[in-house]
Amino acid sequence: MQIEVRDATGRHLAAKPGAAPAVRALSLNVCAGEQVAIIGPSGAGKTTLLHLMACALKPSAGSVLIDGQNPWQLPRSALKNLRGALFLAPQVPPLPPRQRVVTAVLAGRLAHESLWSSLRSLFYPVDIARAERALAGFDVSDKLFDRVDRLSGGERQRVGLARALVSEASLLLVDEPLSALDPARSQLAIQTLTQAARERGATLVATLHHVEMALAHFPRIVGMRAGALAFDLPASEVTQGHLQALYAQHLHELTGPALVEDGFYSAASIPVVMQCR
Repeated sequence: MQIEVRDATGRHLAAKPGAAPAVRALSLNVCAGEQVAIIGPSGAGKTTLLHLMACALKPSAGSVLIDGQNPWQLPRSALKNLRGALFLAPQVPPLPPRQRVVTAVLAGRLAHESLWSSLRSLFYPVDIARAERALAGFDVSDKLFDRVDRLSGGERQRVGLARALVSEASLLLVDEPLSALDPARSQLAIQTLTQAARERGATLVATLHHVEMALAHFPRIVGMRAGALAFDLPASEVTQGHLQALYAQHLHELTGPALVEDGFYSAASIPVVMQCR
């Protein structure tokens, strides 16, 4: 799916009335099948931008087009179908605490099933093997029949990502997927997400605090600061100067061992992997 953000302005879903916009007159195009990482300090507007792209938040100005369509001008049924073709994975997945993991994962397919199939799956999961494969991609398949409220925060986050894998979405919007994961599992999670998106030809947009992961696994990096676009570059062209300006007064948020030179983050020390599109 293709995304066109045209001078869009929007407030965070949890913002108080009258609060300043989290995204300000931002324009950005993402081609179908592309993989893009959005980086920037806390409060930059990254999550709000994802919600605008996911048709979960209506822009207060400007527009967001999905495959050339303005979601907010579509009939309700068409908007529902459009939302069913994308998947938004929030940083904290909304998993019912008493639900089994297998059921929580297969819920990622609800948009593509009939009402009867959806209800039946709540009690008798019909595609357990699919759920187990998705969980294995994040090294959590041993929790297949555990209850969600018995999982750690990192395990819950990986279960939420597995939901994205079982969906048939052609647009994957993932918010801070590594926030509760250790370095080894962070590496595995990003590799699994990017590979799955490539295999199905899906568009992948992810917000990341882990700058080194963004540079190593995404061919295109978008930097956001104070609700605006700071830069939009191939990963190989993101320099120490770009990151220094992006994270000014927020250098403590930069992650990655031994990646600091003279008090600033060094992009030059990171092996950059460019992926074919």
